[in-house]
This record gives sequence, C-alpha cells and structure tokens, in this order.
Amino acid sequence: MSVEAYRRARTIVESPRATERRLIGQMVGDMIAAREQGLAGARLMPVLHRNREMWNTFAAACGAPGNALPDSLRAGIISIALWVDRFTSDVVAGREPIDPLIGVNRAILDGLAAEALAA
Repeated sequence: MSVEAYRRARTIVESPRATERRLIGQMVGDMIAAREQGLAGARLMPVLHRNREMWNTFAAACGAPGNALPDSLRAGIISIALWVDRFTSDVVAGREPIDPLIGVNRAILDGLAAEALAA
C-alpha cells in the first residue's frame, strides 16, 4: 500500500481526537529531537513554525461557528494558542528555551490520552 493510500485510509477511520493526539505527539517528538540535536534560536524555526500552525489551527477551530466544545474549553485552547504564539517568538529570539512548549504539548497530549482511556 502506498503512503498516500495509507493516509487516506487513516483519515477515514481515525477520529478527530485520535488525529489530535497523533499530531500533538508528533510535535512533541519533533521538538524533543530538535532540542537533543542542540538546535536553538532561529535553527528551531521549522519545528516551532509547525507547532505554532497547529495551535493556530486549533484556535481557529475553537472560534468557528458551530464548534460543539464547551465555551470554557474553547477559551482555554485559544488562550494556549495565544501563549504558544508569543512564547515561540521568545524561543526563536533565544530568550527562552523550548522546554515549556514541549511541556504544554505533553500536558495536552496526556489529557487527550486519559480521555481516550476513559471512553
């Protein structure tokens, strides 16, 4: 099976929550790998840009009409996305380490994993 066929099949059977878990897990792994490679500042930009895009997408989905998540959860996700955006600029500028971004993603990933186990 080609990679593209696999991706299409996964999209058909994967729940939105599973997709979120997979994506956040990939971001955590990519950021850890970048940190372990000793990347800092602007050299982190490719992985940080993808993380920022992910959070901006989550925020946009939370602000979309018809989003069924509770208002407080939507507000929390938007708040995290805004923090990620600001903090990422500090990491790129070399004022902050990448670790807090990894920590936030891990915390969200743990929450999604716990939710999956409870379901």
